[in-house]
Amino acid sequence: MEFKWTEDLASDVYKEAVHIRKEVFVKEQNVPAELEIDEFEDKTTHLVGYIDSTPSATARIYEKTPGVFKIQRVAVMQSARKTGAGKQLMAEIERKARSLSGKKLILDSQDHASPFYEKSGFTVEGEGFMDAGIPHHFMIKLLD
Repeated sequence: MEFKWTEDLASDVYKEAVHIRKEVFVKEQNVPAELEIDEFEDKTTHLVGYIDSTPSATARIYEKTPGVFKIQRVAVMQSARKTGAGKQLMAEIERKARSLSGKKLILDSQDHASPFYEKSGFTVEGEGFMDAGIPHHFMIKLLD
């Protein structure tokens, strides 16, 4: 899988990230479109993973506090699921965070996806909550 990062909201990479997010969150999960694009778009770094030049997976990160990177909007196209694309995406995020002196990764996981993140070394912390009508849990991974 090839990866591209961007902070440029006019770039093709960003447009491809938004396309994947709309396919997964808005079309598949019925998240309201107005919730998908938010006030963090221009404050985050966007990642797209490509399989044979096809945009297949995406996520975005931002440094919430020094050394703590929040992962958001993790999405894998239906055609790329069960291929290891998500695992590779998470490894790339970890690589990037480490290169930026990251010490901790955090995310809000949809409950059905928590086992996926646990396989990447995340642990659930705290009580569950609702976001966009979907049950979530806060998860954390310490980087050594």
